Amino acid sequence: MIGELGRRTSTALLVHSALIQAVTFLVRPAATYRALELDVPGFALGLLAASYAVFPLLLAVPTGGLVDRLGERRLMAIGSAVVLSCSAFLLLWGSSIVALVIGTALLGAGQLACVVGQQAVVANNAASSRMDSAFGYLTFAASLGQALGPLAISLVGGASIRPDTQAIFLLSVVMSLVLFATTFVVPAHVSARKRKTVSAGSGSAVMLLKSPGVARALATSATVLAVVDLTMVYLPALGADRGLTAATVGAMLTVRAVFSMVSRLLLGRVSRRIGRMRLLVVSLALSTAALAAAAIPMPAWLLFVVMAVLGLGLGIGQPLTMSWLSAQAPAGQRGRALALRLAGNRVGQVVLPSAIGVVAAGLGAGGVFLASAVVVGGMLLLLRGVQLD
Repeated sequence: MIGELGRRTSTALLVHSALIQAVTFLVRPAATYRALELDVPGFALGLLAASYAVFPLLLAVPTGGLVDRLGERRLMAIGSAVVLSCSAFLLLWGSSIVALVIGTALLGAGQLACVVGQQAVVANNAASSRMDSAFGYLTFAASLGQALGPLAISLVGGASIRPDTQAIFLLSVVMSLVLFATTFVVPAHVSARKRKTVSAGSGSAVMLLKSPGVARALATSATVLAVVDLTMVYLPALGADRGLTAATVGAMLTVRAVFSMVSRLLLGRVSRRIGRMRLLVVSLALSTAALAAAAIPMPAWLLFVVMAVLGLGLGIGQPLTMSWLSAQAPAGQRGRALALRLAGNRVGQVVLPSAIGVVAAGLGAGGVFLASAVVVGGMLLLLRGVQLD
């Protein structure tokens, strides 16, 4: 159970979290497959990928202010409606690259609103002693959704190289309808009493960044997420360098994801036992050690162990930075703080991989893992002197 919310509301929130990620991880690959059906040039695929991040970058902070003023359920309903519209648009009119770009951009906007609303529900209702556990469950549900989306593509596509995208978009419409309906199980008054006792989130993003610890929490979150992306991109390259099959590399990525999910289920219990700050430091230290170890040639079975350790370390970082920001943000600005975190994550996903890729260009995939270890290790220095408990 999350904070002061009932079991029914908590379940609906977790289902909503899983569904929005499942729809996202269903629609985005389907849009790529549809683009391939249309024989679009390579640069158009890059434009399609980038379009998803446009609205989250531009609208993240205003969306955070909106959730503090309007309430979580209303924002989640708006986001769900946008995602439903996106799915229907792609089903009916997604027959050109322009339509696919528009649909993907709308998906990014809807997903942003849903996620900000979900995180604000937890931030505004979880007791301080249970916040790590609550965000752990929320991010576990999100991870589950990220696994279910691609699985749905496998079920619909079967053994074909290019699946039936029309069937996938139809499935996304059905899932989006369920997503929209689930929103209304969350009570409209879920944080009304919270908003009555605080000013309605006045203050700019710059002022929020000046709050103690907020900037360091944002930097930590962005770094962890960027390293997750780097792992997904460069582990196949590392495997190819070492003669590992695609199935083996895929299994390694699955192991990393599964151990991240396990770490999130146990997050609250471990955090209460050793403290939030100590746990965050341990997670970053594990991640640093695993990234550095991955750069060293080793047997495949040992690399599986390294990926499991990396999954544990990286899985802890996201929910802990959510609870850290929620605790540090001034009253009435938690939605804005969490939205600012999402915007920072998007910037980190662009800047850090590009910078690390340039620095480690001459060192191959192993060099990328080593450079990533240096960056994550640098976060340990950034956290010196921070008190979270």
